[in-house]
Amino acid sequence: MEWLIDLQLFAEDEKTEKATPRKRKKAREEGQVLQSREINTSLTLLAAFVLLFLLSGYIGSSIRIASFQIFEEYLLNENLYNITNIQILSMNIIFRILITFLPMALTVLIIGVIASYLQVGFMITAKPIQPKLSKLDPVKGLKKLFSLEKVIELFKSLTKIFIIGYVVYRYVVGQLETIFSMMAMEIDQIIIITSRITLNIGLRAGLVLVFLAVIDYFYQRYEYEKKLKMSKQEVKDEHKQIEGDPKIKSKIRQKQMQISMRRMMQEIPKADVIITNPTHYAVAIQYSPEMNSAPLVIAKGQNLVAQNIKKQAVIHEIPMVENRFLARTLYETVEIGQVIPPDLYEAVAEVLAYVYQMNQMKVKEARL
Repeated sequence: MEWLIDLQLFAEDEKTEKATPRKRKKAREEGQVLQSREINTSLTLLAAFVLLFLLSGYIGSSIRIASFQIFEEYLLNENLYNITNIQILSMNIIFRILITFLPMALTVLIIGVIASYLQVGFMITAKPIQPKLSKLDPVKGLKKLFSLEKVIELFKSLTKIFIIGYVVYRYVVGQLETIFSMMAMEIDQIIIITSRITLNIGLRAGLVLVFLAVIDYFYQRYEYEKKLKMSKQEVKDEHKQIEGDPKIKSKIRQKQMQISMRRMMQEIPKADVIITNPTHYAVAIQYSPEMNSAPLVIAKGQNLVAQNIKKQAVIHEIPMVENRFLARTLYETVEIGQVIPPDLYEAVAEVLAYVYQMNQMKVKEARL
């Protein structure tokens, strides 16, 4: 016995379509944006060590001046150990630290903000931190804990530690001779060499992190696009939400046509004449010189609508004139509410003149 399975039933829910602009906008509003935290970390760390290298002279000089000042003004002061002097000493130390490291800290902060802005742009949203009951589900929590995403993050972290550790190890091995020679140096030389080695380690680690961050950015971009992908059904549903359900649109259009038809039929009693085909077309003409410069089409119809117009004409005793060419031309070239074009003035004027003449004859007959 063979079983026939329609594979399209399974393919329907497969997310194969790129995210629409509406889906991207909604994801952004919910705080789901393309961002690699490794970019921010690596750039700020590299900037910190670069600034530390560039400002090493200023920082060393500032620390030296502060040390001498504190030693001379406070530590040699026999009255140091009272609350007032200790408070002054503490405030001075804090002030010196701020003056020394504030330029570097502000620069690193600005670089971190710029790195985030270049990735995400300007965005303020509180949705990611809003409390959700679904986050308290222990089953979902365990699934996330042992998910493929967490395994990949662990692998990335271990790879990063291994590569940075290897780079630092290679550099330190090359500096072993210098490190061992420091045992016979003065304290000032030891500080200078130690600072240089530390800065070199930091710069190398920062450059490695930047390289890894670029790779991580492209990976995050791939994952972000993958998460935003939509199934064909989701694209169809979104299209329906934007454009409207075709069935509902059809009903709305039908309702609008009914309302328009009702209004048109209400205007027919104002007509001066109905020009017919005689069976296929009917056009209602109104002429008020004080309101319009030319005759106006106030209603028109074809087939069944034309028959209804003629019925209204009979009820309201509106004259009907048969003119096949003129009726069809008016129907095809003039919309309801528009005046007739100049090239049809003569033909319509003849019809109106005929109608006015017939009305005058009826009036005379009625008087007799």
